[in-house]
Amino acid sequence: MEIKDLLQDRREVILKKWSHVLLQSYPEETSRFFRKEKDPFANPVGSAFMEGISGIYRSVLNGVDRDEVSPFLDRIIRIRAVQDFTPSEAIGFLFLLKKVIREELFNEISQKGLKEELYVIESRIDDLALIAFDIYMQCREKIYDLKASELRNMTYKLLERANLLKDFNDEANGDGSG
Repeated sequence: MEIKDLLQDRREVILKKWSHVLLQSYPEETSRFFRKEKDPFANPVGSAFMEGISGIYRSVLNGVDRDEVSPFLDRIIRIRAVQDFTPSEAIGFLFLLKKVIREELFNEISQKGLKEELYVIESRIDDLALIAFDIYMQCREKIYDLKASELRNMTYKLLERANLLKDFNDEANGDGSG
């Protein structure tokens, strides 16, 4: 039996444990809501997390294809990028999958000599973390761009209201009497 078969057989248990450690990064009440509320319209974040980790897990089993896994990573990372998570906290849940797999399959990995196969799986998780970091940075750049645009627009409106914009434009065009 290969490690992929073990991972497939224990898929539900591993996903449940992994989602639990992911949700532990949130306050207890929020975490409980994400776990309990199954309606995707009432709990879009919890739904996005469950869909995301399921798709990510599939990539761990079948090999990492950036185009296939990116939407699943994006579902989770986009949410965590707008929250108060550091980059390591935002993507750290991926590394926790290694711990969950080791804990769940420890006996089988040891008894059947599957350490080499485990290294392949863990390498895939590392690859996913790199993709997740790229997604995180793209999200943060977008947030900073939006904030800069909003500040620029607010400044323009304030200058316009204070009637300073006309004076500034006149000076810039050389029409000021200086």
